[in-house]
Amino acid sequence: MSKQRIFVTGIGVYSAIGNTRREFQQALAAGASGAGSITAFDATEHLCRVAAEVKDFAPERYLSKKRIRRMARFSQLASCAALQASDDAGLDLATEDRSRIGCVIGSAAGDYENLESQYRSLIEKGPGNGNPIAVPKIIPNMSSANVGIDLGVHGANLGMVTACSSGAHAIAISAALMRSGTADVMFAGGSESTITPLVVDAYACMGVLTSRNHDPKGASRPFDAERDGFVIGEGAAVLVLETERHAVARGAEPLAVISGAGMTADAYSIAIPEPDGVWAAAAITSALEEAGLHPQELDYINAHGTSTRANDAIETKAVKAALGEHAYSTPISSNKSMFGHTLGAAGALEAAATVLTLHHGIIPPTINYHTPDPDCDLDVVPNQARPHDVRAAISNSFGFGGQNCVLAFTHPSYTPNGAGSGRGAGSASSEP
Repeated sequence: MSKQRIFVTGIGVYSAIGNTRREFQQALAAGASGAGSITAFDATEHLCRVAAEVKDFAPERYLSKKRIRRMARFSQLASCAALQASDDAGLDLATEDRSRIGCVIGSAAGDYENLESQYRSLIEKGPGNGNPIAVPKIIPNMSSANVGIDLGVHGANLGMVTACSSGAHAIAISAALMRSGTADVMFAGGSESTITPLVVDAYACMGVLTSRNHDPKGASRPFDAERDGFVIGEGAAVLVLETERHAVARGAEPLAVISGAGMTADAYSIAIPEPDGVWAAAAITSALEEAGLHPQELDYINAHGTSTRANDAIETKAVKAALGEHAYSTPISSNKSMFGHTLGAAGALEAAATVLTLHHGIIPPTINYHTPDPDCDLDVVPNQARPHDVRAAISNSFGFGGQNCVLAFTHPSYTPNGAGSGRGAGSASSEP
């Protein structure tokens, strides 16, 4: 029995390289870097002093002054991305059954900015002097809760916390809820804003952040032999997911189909990926199987690609294990080379980029790639975007604790599972 397709009909995005779908796609295609010296706080004494910050964020475009005051930055980013996505999809929420619309938003950390300031206040002023809305600002589920409030939707509302896979898991769970009949529309994605003294220092002390403070734009170099850690980033992306029935009924144009998801656990370490990539490979295989895709049908892989020594090499092993010889002919690139590692938002931003790759037929590059690494010997689309008619793609997300999620997307015109050996009935659109 065939399952109902789930369409992606809208995208809202805030990132270090663009604050709309159009800006984001154009920057990806141009291979632009959003990294720079940290401005969120004085990082002079820090081991790592570079980050990929969102520029010119204007929450007042979507939110009232009162709402802005009561929301942490990661929640503001989430709500604005969701409202932007609703506009992008052309949804008229006033005419919809809002009990059939829900949201799942991922965040790995929540609001460290207020957490750190509240702790300083406690130490300096003593108990009883805290902000009465500190807790509703800080806890990670508030990104999803606030999206629900600002959209006024009453369906399933979940906050997803699975480290760097949070945004991807949010999309996978949303699609599963829709296939179960729970919802007609879901707002799914991730949001993160943790460029704070404690977070930056903690990651630096783990040894996973770059030390290239002198060259921020060239610091993130996934799969390169000289990679030395990731550039921490911030941002949000929310996808509008609709059942095919709902989208067709209102005349919505699908950007892509979310056709499968694979979720596994390494059950190995709190921070180190399983060294052979066995369970990451299993997630890839599971996503392809749910989508009805053979490995040879895959035209692009959006890599987790953090720019750390271990992660990139292990991900390469996983792709080879899952795809066999087809791994060598499948383009794979890392968006983190451009907008940094956005932690809980990474899977959502990269899912958005994957959808845009299918829609526009332009594979974004891995920038800052200069020195090949024999342990990362796949086609990493170095430095220049590549026009390519993409019929099927996956997006990899592998979180601390071994929480893996791989999303499979297909072009709306393509029927998976070998039904037609060509690229599908239509080619990717060049329209925004």
